[in-house]
Amino acid sequence: MSETKTLQYRIDGPEDAPVLVIGPSLGTTGHMWDRQIPELAATWRILRFDLPGHGGAPAYPATSISELADRLLATLDGLGVQRFGFAGCSIGGAIGADLVLRHPHRVASLALVAASPRFGTADDFRQRGVIVRTHGLDPIARTSPEQWFTPGFVAAQPAIVEWAVQMVRTTDPGCYIAACEALAAFDIRADLGRIGVPTLVLVGADDTITGPAEARTLVAGIPDARLALVPGASHLAPIEQPAAVTDLLVRHFSDAWHDTLGAIPAPPAPPAPPVLPQPVMPVAEIGPVHSAPPAPAPAGHGRPDPYDTGMKLRREVLGNAHVDRAVEDADEFTADFQELVTRYSWGEVWAREGLDRRTRSCVALTALVAGGHLDDLAVHTRAALRNGLTPGEIRELLLQTAVYCGMPAANAAFKVAQAVIREETTPRP
Repeated sequence: MSETKTLQYRIDGPEDAPVLVIGPSLGTTGHMWDRQIPELAATWRILRFDLPGHGGAPAYPATSISELADRLLATLDGLGVQRFGFAGCSIGGAIGADLVLRHPHRVASLALVAASPRFGTADDFRQRGVIVRTHGLDPIARTSPEQWFTPGFVAAQPAIVEWAVQMVRTTDPGCYIAACEALAAFDIRADLGRIGVPTLVLVGADDTITGPAEARTLVAGIPDARLALVPGASHLAPIEQPAAVTDLLVRHFSDAWHDTLGAIPAPPAPPAPPVLPQPVMPVAEIGPVHSAPPAPAPAGHGRPDPYDTGMKLRREVLGNAHVDRAVEDADEFTADFQELVTRYSWGEVWAREGLDRRTRSCVALTALVAGGHLDDLAVHTRAALRNGLTPGEIRELLLQTAVYCGMPAANAAFKVAQAVIREETTPRP
């Protein structure tokens, strides 16, 4: 089976036990679940997978959550696994939710850890991709401890924190950027009511990335969901409070799922990371919380309206914040022009398949320099970074315009582009 169609995995537990698939968060590997494995593997056949380019996995980027889910299904199909339980952290949870929505007959029970129906804003993830493309993963690795763990854990467990940081440092940058793009486009808020399996929504009480508010949104929208808050834990609760998380997972999957599946051949055991003793914290568990699920979006008819395609593409390239300002500032006098821009510039021209987005950004920057349109040059410099151009490539493009568009035009363009690049490539605290 092609490596590009499957995911790297490891297996623990009895060969004749029901299968429980476990997914990692962005920047980590399946080893983030090491403290859960001994107890879970006593009852289930555990398959932990790694994201592309993580933990030494082949670096074949996947730019959507559905593509990652499809690769996981191909992996399971190759092993003869048809039905399974699923637990995933952060992007791993997104993969599990996508599986339930698109292949509901495959997933018997679901646990969403540190997950959300929508992860932050698309602009945040695309800006993170610009940072990684410019500086590599070091800025992400340096800020991971404060994002993933509580301050007390960082101070008390430096060896585990450093081990977690090394998982980030050894990740393939291109695969990390692709995963950011996948999270930028992920939004299942309108689909939560279609998740039809028993679901545990587990979150660290101190998680500032996908915290209790996001968890309650999931529970309110999923018909058969239960919320569990883990005190003394931030984003990576399975590492920070392993005993509490293990107990919740065992209780959930024991109560909600009794399928038995066939055997999976066991691969060689990977080396284990350092293990230090962890305090056991009490867990606050909250019962189901429900509200009426949001109505599903209406299905399209015939050829998609170029406006809808254009608005989606315009947001992906220019960023939600810029597009929101343009739309909000439109009035009776300018609204028709905004519609024209969205429908034809973006829905008809930018959406064509003849050129990729990097090339279209090069064309746009050159034309804007030639025309002296410095305001739009700033917007499209930011877009070019998000479309994959590096600061060095933009520099070379502007040097080329000095020859063909004139020194004064290039001089003005360099000043504009320099300011944008400094802003976009400076790591945010």
